[in-house]
Amino acid sequence: MPSRWEQVVVDAEDPPRLARWWAEALGYVLVNEEPGEVEIRRTRHELPGLLFTPVSDPKRGKNRLHIDLRPDDQEAEVERLVGMGARPVDIGQGNPGWVVLADPEGNEFCVLGARPAA
Repeated sequence: MPSRWEQVVVDAEDPPRLARWWAEALGYVLVNEEPGEVEIRRTRHELPGLLFTPVSDPKRGKNRLHIDLRPDDQEAEVERLVGMGARPVDIGQGNPGWVVLADPEGNEFCVLGARPAA
C-alpha cells in the first residue's frame, strides 16, 4: 500500500504569522498551534495540511518546491494576494501565462490561469 500524503512542512521565521497568511490566502483553517509548529488545512479533518515550523535563518535562493494556485480569475487573485502582502518576483520565468509571487517571507508560488474547458 502506498504512503498517504500528510502535509508539506514550511520553514518559517515567524510560523504563526506565515501560517495565518497562507490560511487566509487558501481559505484554510488553523488546526493546531504549538510553540514549535502551526498547521493549517482546508478543513479540520482533511489532508494534506501545511505545517509551519520555526527556523532562525532567512530564506536564500529560489524554492526547490512551490505551490501552484489555480483561481477562476487570475488577475483578481493576484491583486488580492498582493493586497495581502505577496509581491511579484522574477525567477527567470519570462511570460509563461502564470504569475510568480512571493509570500511575506519570500517563498515563491505561482498563480495559474483558469483551467481550459474540457
